[in-house]
Amino acid sequence: MKKSKWSLLLTLVLVLSMFLAACSGGDDKAGEGKDKDKDEPGTAAPSEPQVLNLVDSSEIPSMDSSQATDSVSFEVMNNVFEGLYRLDKDNQPTEGVAESHKLSDDGTVYTFKLNPDAKWSDGSQVVAKDFVYAWQKALHPDTLSEYAYIMGPVKNANAIQTDGDPLYGKVDQLGVKAVDDTTLEVTLEAPAPYFLGLTGFATFYPQKEEFVKKQADKFALEANTMIYNGPFVLSEWKHNEGWQFKKNDQYWDKDTVKLDEVNVKIVKDVATGVNLYETGQVDTVGLNSEFVDQFQGNEDLYTRGEATVFFLRINQKKEELKNVNIRKAIDMAYDKKALVDVLLNNGSKPAYYLVPGEFTFSPEGNEDFRKTNGDFGKFDAEEAKKLWAKGLEEIGKKELTLELLNYDSDNAKKTGEYIKNQLEKNLPGLKVSIKAQPFKQKLELESNGEYDFSYAGWGPDYQDPMTFIDMFVTDGAHNQMGYSNPKYDELVNGAKKETDVNKRWEMMLEAEKILFEDQAISPLFQSGVTGLRKPYVKGVVNHLFGADVSYKWIYIEGKQ
Repeated sequence: MKKSKWSLLLTLVLVLSMFLAACSGGDDKAGEGKDKDKDEPGTAAPSEPQVLNLVDSSEIPSMDSSQATDSVSFEVMNNVFEGLYRLDKDNQPTEGVAESHKLSDDGTVYTFKLNPDAKWSDGSQVVAKDFVYAWQKALHPDTLSEYAYIMGPVKNANAIQTDGDPLYGKVDQLGVKAVDDTTLEVTLEAPAPYFLGLTGFATFYPQKEEFVKKQADKFALEANTMIYNGPFVLSEWKHNEGWQFKKNDQYWDKDTVKLDEVNVKIVKDVATGVNLYETGQVDTVGLNSEFVDQFQGNEDLYTRGEATVFFLRINQKKEELKNVNIRKAIDMAYDKKALVDVLLNNGSKPAYYLVPGEFTFSPEGNEDFRKTNGDFGKFDAEEAKKLWAKGLEEIGKKELTLELLNYDSDNAKKTGEYIKNQLEKNLPGLKVSIKAQPFKQKLELESNGEYDFSYAGWGPDYQDPMTFIDMFVTDGAHNQMGYSNPKYDELVNGAKKETDVNKRWEMMLEAEKILFEDQAISPLFQSGVTGLRKPYVKGVVNHLFGADVSYKWIYIEGKQ
């Protein structure tokens, strides 16, 4: 998820996660050390201000739920909007706008009963047609979402967004129907056990057509050009400075919400964030390696693992990078273990894979996807030199200059320099330049393919290996690097239609193997988070997939 997941990004993982120490948690936590996020909500004393102060490293790229692609946007949306269901404190789907649902015997038709008390912040009722409008908008050719593919489980969704298909652009053929104001019927192509959780993802949020059209091209660009149906409203949005949430008094479950206000300040430098934390101006902060050792033994320190995986996108639209030996040499030429142990020092693990560990398990529930497929590749400077020399000979060059597209946060810059130094040291004739960009601009450059190789990350959007694997199908919205393998496409597309869960599982395992036979990407690490959080911040809820953190259950208790 997310550009992810996640859209997740080192910028986001190390600094956004400072928010609430978010491990994106599912059924199992992948973390190490003491996890303090399991405080049970309580009733705060009326005299205790329910105000939470946070920092983030990035501006919000988009607040249009049908268009957003990144984890910062999804994080904010998760707290001001609400889908049919949302993830609860135990990372299971719980009622959102829908108060119940029924599933047909064949597992393909969901009938959702909407809560009549679900309101927009203008006081109007959230109705079934709000979902129909938003879902069709995400698939319409004129407003096609980069995330449209995530709607693939819904009947005809793939055909509607496929140019040349007889159903192309016919959004009225999408398998979603407003039976009446409080009844929404959704028909799937095939059973999808993860679909209920998927309805809490931003692309599936409702939008009020009348309001959206009234705002026209100003919709979702400012705090006051949106209406909200979640626990909070975005009360203030100062672009490139920060934003503020306030409790939504129209929210159907407002009595559960304890926080009155959440203030977020954009801070790119970790040292500045730590200073704000120590002076009591913010309540959480993420740490980089230089601060981890400094705060060892501090009771506010936490460390936890996540399901986000960082990797190098290798743009195979570039002639030199079409060569598989060049790509394999790049992957083998830098020490991933040293990267996480020395430079990051935050609980991250070296990654030699795409699908993270402790994330999804076999249909029988007894085998981790990661354990089954194992690792791909290793650090071997001498072998990397041989592959590099062979690759250069094959493309008829003796040296190569590549530009690394990077985030502009403090931590990302250090990681970028590490990669540059390792590659230049171990691959003779290679020169690496670094182009550090603000988050939104970096996403645009990646989407346009305007880079050589890029430091990227992906957090899962739903709890299934497919949320990682289908990124790299030919011409996929998040492929963004020109990778194409017909066998890979066949396996991924086949798995999406396969009703035999065991066969589907095997197809996804095989697809990941092909991805690394081709060395389509160079994985860096599965992220961890180390940071500080004030002990009076209680009830923090983190998610393994989708948005990282829910503020709905957080409260302040015991602040001096």
